[in-house]
Amino acid sequence: MTDTLPQEIHEHIEKNKQQRHKEHTSEERKLIGTAAYEAPSEDIITDALIALYLGKNILLKGPTGSGKTKLAEHVSAFFDQPMHAVNCSTDLDAEALLGFKTLTHDEHGRTQISFIPGPIMKAMTKGHFLYIDEINMAKPETLPLINGVLDHRRSITNPFTGEVITAHPDFRVIAAINEGYIGTVPLNEALKNRFVTIDVPYLQGETLFQLLKSKSVLRDEKQLKTFVQLSADLLSLIEMGQLPDEAGSIRALLDACDLTAYIPPMRAVARAIADKLEDERERAAVMNAAETLF
Repeated sequence: MTDTLPQEIHEHIEKNKQQRHKEHTSEERKLIGTAAYEAPSEDIITDALIALYLGKNILLKGPTGSGKTKLAEHVSAFFDQPMHAVNCSTDLDAEALLGFKTLTHDEHGRTQISFIPGPIMKAMTKGHFLYIDEINMAKPETLPLINGVLDHRRSITNPFTGEVITAHPDFRVIAAINEGYIGTVPLNEALKNRFVTIDVPYLQGETLFQLLKSKSVLRDEKQLKTFVQLSADLLSLIEMGQLPDEAGSIRALLDACDLTAYIPPMRAVARAIADKLEDERERAAVMNAAETLF
């Protein structure tokens, strides 16, 4: 999937990677993702790598279960860069993003107030990647805290210490967004303009079959192909507005395949996909689609 990268970019990334690998601590290596993302098209990975190489922030946009987090981990592995994660919610505040003050003891046992850096501060100072998941779940008043981090200034004034932190040249930001979900709010234009947007759709067809074949404990290829068709049918229902996006989750489809290795496929579809839906008509639509295939 990286064969389409321009040669000079590929060589530059590889050279920096070798140097960084020597410098990472054992703890930092644990934060490096795994290159396990299967892309619907090679452009998705190529464009993400080029944007990050150029110092851009990227916004991964797609339905739940489409692999946005997997893609973030994939590019972390490709750059050999540790990645610090922030999971957004309505409770997210400055301390969760930036860090907090606490009482500690020095080597002589004396009590002192110390600042414990949060994920943004760690990523900025060490030149690591920062992954902000479900960025549109955060309260609108929280995210402007990091506007300066995301634009040409690449800096932030720590509200807890007054110190101005300027980002290491290797610092990059990857954010993910699920649009239209309950609890989400539209990103304001100022924030959105600080990102290059990459759509991450669900896998389909042969690519999905190969993923299921490599990841599932189900070995029956005929049944795996039937699940690929079920996925296509569910996506059609989603496009028609009869099912929510989560009904097309690749993660849920993989769960259904795994269960089918041990229980009947209809029961597996119910457990892994249909029963997660709130609306009775939606559950029935999933089961009707499965019944025509199994």
